[in-house]
Amino acid sequence: MELRQLRTFEAVLAHRTVTDAANALGLAPSSVSEQIRALEASLGVPLFHRGPKGMRPTEAGERMRGWARRLLRQAEEARREVAGERPVLRLGALESIAATHVPRVLARLAERRPGLRVEVRSDAARDRLLDAVASGDLEAALLLDAGEDVGGLGFPPPPAPLDFVDVEPVPLALVAAPDHRLAAAPRLAAGDLHGEKLLVNVPTCSFWMAGERLLGSAVERVRAGSVTVMASWAEQGLGIALLPEFAVRDRLAAGTLARLAFDAPDLGLRLVWRADREALPGMREVLYAAGA
Repeated sequence: MELRQLRTFEAVLAHRTVTDAANALGLAPSSVSEQIRALEASLGVPLFHRGPKGMRPTEAGERMRGWARRLLRQAEEARREVAGERPVLRLGALESIAATHVPRVLARLAERRPGLRVEVRSDAARDRLLDAVASGDLEAALLLDAGEDVGGLGFPPPPAPLDFVDVEPVPLALVAAPDHRLAAAPRLAAGDLHGEKLLVNVPTCSFWMAGERLLGSAVERVRAGSVTVMASWAEQGLGIALLPEFAVRDRLAAGTLARLAFDAPDLGLRLVWRADREALPGMREVLYAAGA
């Protein structure tokens, strides 16, 4: 099993055809096919289903996916250490918090470990971030969650030894247009919202999940889009929205949105990493900077 074979395996996984993988790698298609066959021969199992629509990983290929990423990552770490290059730590973050919360973490990191280079990858999909942490493609990720375990908010975590620390609370606000019928109510429960339209994004969104836990079937869900879109639609009286307080603070202060008197428990800004990778260079500094 050679590193070049693992790189070729990853390229075929990503591009699904030998021709596209060959173009991405700058190789001849025959060379890509030969390397995949050699890798399969060394392992004694087929890694791909070959069909008219391209290459699809077998069960063994899916298991090999994580191993290939880890082995290539370890090889790159070894090269950097031997060459004396500055360590690089890859941090993922949900797009909804990348602009507001990540800069503080980076500033604390720069103070504590000036020589550490951090690459930040933001993504709208929590699952992609967690899969990247599980496979070793990211060292850690910042996301929104709740409860005593990763996924307590209602999403399934990947099968990996994940650990976490809650960095800070993220308050939620149930908001509506200032002239909404419930805007002046002194206190609201889920039953008081029966028949209201709750503006949402997608079922995997943290705020959709929080709404499921708090409101259940009391409200009708209306797909709107991003946090900004949900806030704008709520301003225009198209429904109510459960959003992070930091995202609507200016609108509340300006009076274009009203905060309904509904008690919504905080979400947690959670840093997640693989417990078996905690000793990587820079990881402890990230944990310190995130929790400081």
